[in-house]
Formats: sequence, C-alpha cells, structure tokens
Amino acid sequence: MSEASPYQPAILVIDDEVQIRRLLRVTLEANGYRVWEAATGSDGIVQTAQRRPDVVVLDLGLPDLDGLTVLKRLREWSRVPVLILTVREADDEKVAALDAGADDYVTKPFSTVELLARLRVALRHAQPMPENAVFTHGALEVDLANRRVSVRGAEVKLTPTEYSFLRLLVRNAGRVVTQRQILTEVWGPKALEQTHYLRVYAAHLRDKLESDPTRPELILTEPGVGYRLTAPA
Repeated sequence: MSEASPYQPAILVIDDEVQIRRLLRVTLEANGYRVWEAATGSDGIVQTAQRRPDVVVLDLGLPDLDGLTVLKRLREWSRVPVLILTVREADDEKVAALDAGADDYVTKPFSTVELLARLRVALRHAQPMPENAVFTHGALEVDLANRRVSVRGAEVKLTPTEYSFLRLLVRNAGRVVTQRQILTEVWGPKALEQTHYLRVYAAHLRDKLESDPTRPELILTEPGVGYRLTAPA
C-alpha cells in the first residue's frame, strides 16, 4: 500500500498584478502549498466561498473593490486567515486592515522568507471554515458570500440595516443574541439606548421572511434579553 500524500495547505492569492501572482505561485508551490489565483476582489470572494482555502493573501489595491471592502465582506461569514500584501506602508492603513479582521500585514517588496514565516503563523491560528457560506432554514436561504436573501426561491430585498441584523442572527443561529450586541454591531456603540430600533427592524424582517409575521417561527424574541434565529432542524 502506498503512503498517503502529505497534506498541502491551499493559499488563495487575490492580486491584480500578474507578476506578483506568478512569483507567489512559484514560491509557494516550491514550499509545499497549493495555490489558487484571483485577479479581482469579486472573484476572490467567490473563490473563497467555493474553494475554502486555508489562507487568503489579499492585495489592498484591486481594480474592482478596495481590499478593505473585500476583507470586510469575507469577515461577514468566514474566519479564514487573511494576510494583507500591499505597497501601502502608512500605519493608519495597517491599523484599518487589522481592525477590519486581517490576521497579518506584509508590505511590498517583501522577503519570501518572511512571507513564508507569516503564512505558517496564520495556518497555526486558523479556525475551521463553515461548511457552507449559504444558510438554509426551511424556505429561507441566506447566501452570505453574495449577500442574497430568498424565500421559496424568490429574492427578498432587504435594506443594508435589515441585512446586517439578519446576518448577525444567522451567524449565531440557535443562540440568543443580546440587545446590546445587536445594537453595537448593527448601529454602533452610541445606539445602546435605542432599543426601539430592535422592535422596528425585527418586525420588518418578519414581514419579509416569515409565513405568518404575527406568529413568527424564524426570528424569536427573548423578552428582556434579545433575539434568536431558530436553528435549522
């Protein structure tokens, strides 16, 4: 019986520079990694959802979406380690990327030895990715990668605030999300006293998603505590 092949971590490189992608492919494959490439932010988001790489190497200067936007979109549904690779050296740029959920930051031109070391650290800190970036519960389907919500196959239009509220509930399906957590994540820390927002927007979501909004089965109120999206059976 032949021995099993050693596991090869998969790296998705999102960078519009052909030369950089070629350099990274040669370097990483020579060091035992599998490499996938995306030249745009949009393609990078799709490939992350479909391929589930072990680490994403992300350039901030992309032709369609700013790298920070791509990072924030990924962090809506994925904890895949993201290593920022860019020519931007300003401290505020680095802080913004780290605050948005990046795991590390390397500037161009870079040392391949340093890059490989940082990738090893990212892999050690990696958390398992969700099995699927699409949440399904009965007739409800929430495509977190593409920000699409549908009920019985028909797309449902949500406002940005309604979507943020729903996304938070989806990410915590089956668990109670407190009023404080919802207000902080959806409206910001200055909105902690605006608990009426929750009643209004929960009603909006029920009107759009529930079969009978007066007898909700998806979005439940936990009196005095918060809200819970029931978990799929």
